[in-house]
Amino acid sequence: MDPLALYGAEGNVGVVTMNRPDKLNAISPELKDALVDAFRTADADAATSVVILRGNGRSFCAGYDVARKSPERDAWRHDAIRYTQHLHGILAFEFAPWDMKKPVIAEVQGHALGGGCELAMMCDLTIAADDAQFGEPEIRFSTAGPALVMPWFIGLKKARELLYFGDTIGAPEALALGMVNRVVPRAELPAQALKLAQRLALIAPEALTTVKLALNRGAEAAGFRAAINAGVDILGPLYAARTEAGTKFRAAVEAQGLGAALKARMDEFKR
Repeated sequence: MDPLALYGAEGNVGVVTMNRPDKLNAISPELKDALVDAFRTADADAATSVVILRGNGRSFCAGYDVARKSPERDAWRHDAIRYTQHLHGILAFEFAPWDMKKPVIAEVQGHALGGGCELAMMCDLTIAADDAQFGEPEIRFSTAGPALVMPWFIGLKKARELLYFGDTIGAPEALALGMVNRVVPRAELPAQALKLAQRLALIAPEALTTVKLALNRGAEAAGFRAAINAGVDILGPLYAARTEAGTKFRAAVEAQGLGAALKARMDEFKR
């Protein structure tokens, strides 16, 4: 079985790759753990000063693997305290790029949805292919987040619209909103991401590390990390709640399968 996360270096640029292309790099517990290990390896590599995060296959990351069965989690599915603890663990994972010493560039193609969208935003810079789609559709299935970071990057009004409706946006709109730094043709994405990383690697590693830390600490002094953690404390009970929409969706999944249930729910918003 191939590793779920890969690490390699191209000169002075480290490359972390999500390697679950058959599932659009949907985040399973195993992928999450492997990715954290790869981030640690990348940050400790003395030969590199910049890291690229990419996803193998046609999509960067379609979010968390909602199709995965978890009897252990099902046992406390409606326990708000346990669910909140679980979400804080997920939040720690999504902060991994933010907490690295080295700047991380997200290289995004195809889907960047849910946790995949949040992970891309947590990276220092984002370069997107022209086919990339960003969004957090979880609210349509009675969940949200857990890392509600979008207002910090694109502003409260537009973030409310996207998070309330669960709509997705294309790369050009993401660029206009400030969610991404560059948009390039899909065929050029890996080369352009590497070029951007190599240009950044011309800066002294000490300067990059210091400026990243200063920017992060400034954002945290303004409330960034505290706000995200407070949001998780509020969202935990929602995940554990028995809502009408959530119950209807889970019943549809059991009857029709996940793919059909997802399509039916998403189609409702096209009316």
